[in-house]
Amino acid sequence: MSPTGKSILLVDDDQDIRELLQTYLGRAGLQVRTVADGAGFRQALCAGGADLVILDVMLPDEDGFSLCRWTRGHQRFAQVPIIMLTASSDETDRVIGLELGADDYLGKPFSPRELLARIKALLRRVHFSQERGADVLTFDEWRLDMVSHRLFHLDGEEVLLSGADFALLKLFLDHPQQILDRDTIGNATRGREMMPLERIVDMAVSRLRQRLRDTGKPPRLIRTVRGSGYQLAAAVTAQAGNAR
Repeated sequence: MSPTGKSILLVDDDQDIRELLQTYLGRAGLQVRTVADGAGFRQALCAGGADLVILDVMLPDEDGFSLCRWTRGHQRFAQVPIIMLTASSDETDRVIGLELGADDYLGKPFSPRELLARIKALLRRVHFSQERGADVLTFDEWRLDMVSHRLFHLDGEEVLLSGADFALLKLFLDHPQQILDRDTIGNATRGREMMPLERIVDMAVSRLRQRLRDTGKPPRLIRTVRGSGYQLAAAVTAQAGNAR
């Protein structure tokens, strides 16, 4: 899938970075809009949407974490991929971003070429997630509408899913009872293999468990298979029709 024409919204208070990335990503066929702060981000996203957001953690008016949280809580933008940029070497920033629903992260300074590769990978994931299969998948106490990407519990609660949440859940539902290793999960949800010691897959699984109320010790629904990966311990049924 070519990224040509896809809309990127870049939020960074460093003018040099904004100009550099607007030029570099523009040459790759992406349509890049840039803003310098949180207020500009909210206005730009509501006005024109985006296929992907690049969000700096440190901004002059509010931090990128609060903007990530706001985006994930917004029905219209919940599934827009987010790449977070952080100048901090502290892993805590990365963990917080992933917990809030960021899809990927890069530390500053970074290579524009590496950023472009991450963008392309996430846009491919969105493309493949939109491929149609069964209209509804049911498992345990949950029903997932594959058309609208909406998740419902049997008690009627709807749970908002980010794009990464949906991609990971779909992967598990496509392979019930199978053990999936971290590289398989990383390729399916981030479009790349995970680096040694990288915690992005573990954080994504933890976030999905929270969404599925699977917080027991040990988890009941998504099991950890020590040394191997993760396994969905539920039967999955496909059906046509609306999830409600």
